Amino acid sequence: MNKGSDADKILEVIRKRRSIRRYRQEPVPESAIETVLNAAIWAPSAHNRQPWRFAILKLHEIKKKLAAEMGKSLRLDLEADDLNPDLIKKDIERSYRRITQAPVVIVVCMSLIDMDRYPDSRRRSSEMTMAVQSTAMAGQNLLLAAHTLGLGSCWMCAPLFCPDVVVQTLDLPADWLPQGLITIGYPAEERSKERADLSSRITYLDTQST
Repeated sequence: MNKGSDADKILEVIRKRRSIRRYRQEPVPESAIETVLNAAIWAPSAHNRQPWRFAILKLHEIKKKLAAEMGKSLRLDLEADDLNPDLIKKDIERSYRRITQAPVVIVVCMSLIDMDRYPDSRRRSSEMTMAVQSTAMAGQNLLLAAHTLGLGSCWMCAPLFCPDVVVQTLDLPADWLPQGLITIGYPAEERSKERADLSSRITYLDTQST
């Protein structure tokens, strides 16, 4: 095995993956969905409890129902912010399109059912954060796997603002806590992004003082 070549391929996938929001109306094979989900569950997790849960939406009617109910919640939030009605309408319509026009939507959830339990709020909060981090790493695995299959994908954080709406609309188990939506499909756009210079985001703490 050429370890150098493998490392180059992995790094290339990481660098070239982009958040894709427009897709061709071409079905995503079941085998591809299974592949990306299998990649997701091989993420590291706190205590190896694997708190991630995934709900897969392919039927257009279900995606429409979810998008509409989430849109109602979004409208209430934005109206409370006293935002311009035209901007509210555009924001809701944009979110609706992103959800309903994606061939596949994966609702990424987490469950605390197998996580450790503590009597104090400090450690309960830390345990919940560990589950959130674990689920996010599973999501990253999924995004990278989708890219390797020639699929576009995008993580939407909107469920964090209306988790109860998502659970009720999709009739999810009560312990499933929605963390995001991942839209998946064959790209109908190309995107490029830059990153801030590494030196602006790090500090070395092992340098000797002079």
